[in-house]
Amino acid sequence: MIIVFGSLNVDMVLPVDVLPRPGNIVLCEEYKLLPGGKGANQAVAAAKAGAKVKMFGSIGNDSFAQIARHFLETTRVDISALTISDRPTGCATICVDSAGENMITIASGANLEASSTTIPDEFLTEKSTVLIQMEVPPEENWKLIERAKQKKARIILNLAPAQPISDELIQSLNVLVMNQIEATVLALHLGFDVISPAIAARRLSSKYGITCIVTLGAEGAFACDPLGTWLVQALPIKPVDTTAAGDAFVGVFAAAFDKGLPIDQALRRAAVASSLACLTVGAQPSLPDAQQIEASLSRIPTPRRST
Repeated sequence: MIIVFGSLNVDMVLPVDVLPRPGNIVLCEEYKLLPGGKGANQAVAAAKAGAKVKMFGSIGNDSFAQIARHFLETTRVDISALTISDRPTGCATICVDSAGENMITIASGANLEASSTTIPDEFLTEKSTVLIQMEVPPEENWKLIERAKQKKARIILNLAPAQPISDELIQSLNVLVMNQIEATVLALHLGFDVISPAIAARRLSSKYGITCIVTLGAEGAFACDPLGTWLVQALPIKPVDTTAAGDAFVGVFAAAFDKGLPIDQALRRAAVASSLACLTVGAQPSLPDAQQIEASLSRIPTPRRST
């Protein structure tokens, strides 16, 4: 089972010709209200890929709450443990330009009330995979990592958005996933003298004995563990909206990891899912299911380990 502790948002998606700049006003014809939030996105991605998922987090007692719950319920993510906050449901404003690039501002709202204490110890076992992101209070993430480590649960941290993390907590992880910017921010925080994302990933893996993955957008992803490295390609596509590409990667990787698939297969499935997620506007509506992923697997080669 995958235990997701993270954010739930409602995304206001605005399609624009160009992203706004400071002092400029950009007009668009319409907007869409869609469910999002990194925690919810990754929970949906994992569930659609075939995993059993239970989500913990916080939403408001408002009209946005039902929107935030929608895809979680339709994909059979267990949301019975979500807590209701006096704060409003989290909300993100997402501008998406004609090339599929985006600019995002998030009002955390109820996500600031997410508490790791709502996760009972019975869900933290050797048979569970704990999936965490950085859109809830970081101290709650750190508490959960410490508990999950003690209970021998597998732990995946998507350090997005990037924030400082201690050496002890990094050592407690099984898998650390970041994009290129987040890898650079962490490398600077840790005092690395070379901040290339690939080099940072190698040093993190070697120093802490974990699997480290850096997503590379249209270039796929780079991964390493103490035994070697992999470079997995992305599908050749013309992106429509890249908003949930990273969440698709993380959620589908977590589903494969939880199932016990080898890392090369997990990376390949995640890379395919990430690419497919760029073909539809919105976060959760864009996330592919297992059948769609399977149908496109042959379009990229299985990554091979190098040392």
